[in-house]
Amino acid sequence: MARGSTRPTSRDVAQAAGVSQAAVSLVLGDKWRGRVSEATAERVREAARELGYRPNLAARNLRLGRTRTVLLVVPALTTEFFAGVYTGAARVAAAHGFGVVLYPSPEGIGPARDPFASAQAALDGVIASSMAADALTAIRGDQLPLVMLDSDPAGSLGAATVNLDIADGVRQIAEHLLGLGHRRFLHLAADVPSWTFEVRADELHARVAAIPGTTLTTAHAPISIEGAQRAAETALSAPGRRPTALICDDDKLAAGAYKAARRLGLSIPEDLSVTGLDDLALATAIDPELTTVRLDAELFGERGMRALLAVLEGRTPEAGDIPVELVVRGSTAPPSAS
Repeated sequence: MARGSTRPTSRDVAQAAGVSQAAVSLVLGDKWRGRVSEATAERVREAARELGYRPNLAARNLRLGRTRTVLLVVPALTTEFFAGVYTGAARVAAAHGFGVVLYPSPEGIGPARDPFASAQAALDGVIASSMAADALTAIRGDQLPLVMLDSDPAGSLGAATVNLDIADGVRQIAEHLLGLGHRRFLHLAADVPSWTFEVRADELHARVAAIPGTTLTTAHAPISIEGAQRAAETALSAPGRRPTALICDDDKLAAGAYKAARRLGLSIPEDLSVTGLDDLALATAIDPELTTVRLDAELFGERGMRALLAVLEGRTPEAGDIPVELVVRGSTAPPSAS
């Protein structure tokens, strides 16, 4: 790397690959065919990856008309929430003449397979939703403009970060339950090492701890109905006074908690109030209907796509977290006198 440089340059790539800067420009601009050999092109791409070279975005914008395609990376394609994120992103993309390609990284926690070795030249940017940082290291997203959704702004790998106001959602849940008179809480926490779930735990602990005479215990569960049922059943059967309110990190965990409560002979909300977070279709399919926090997944995807367009055009993306809303239904009530 050149002396005093804070980031690798095309000159560094050229030196590492043993080619001219013109050759680097041809290869990374996908204009090399018929001008340099395939072996040389691969050597340049490898040097760029190894150095962590980021092409100049302003220069890259000059060729946006070539593909107008972005990649949306999500933890799973079978989750209703991420389907909404895709719908919103695709709507904004289509309005600006872009297409969106979906790419799943299972669970969003292990390193994703690298789609860029063959696809990099056909993409203009990446939106990564609800991904742990190490899930993106193998993707080489630093070779393309990147927007992170549902990610720690302080440690984001992206040129922009878009978040839902999850902390405020948890605050609304805590205030609702505390206002009903609950003082013994159980947090059914998603067993996923992700920033978004750390935010939920931290905010909940802070809100409950601020009220004298409260207790809060935590049980971890995989994000599945069966796993949540097992974890909730174990926690609710523990010695001591049973919690009167169960706060779940998402609606699927809440559905598992419902099953656990019924197996233990507990009525919701008479014996146990239960809350979720997401407001999936599942929230109104269970009985009683679930008190939960509504997350606008489609708006989330729209904001993510608009942020990427801003990055590509050299503008500052819209600031501020997306508001969320507590939806009170039949699963919460004042605690019984027990």
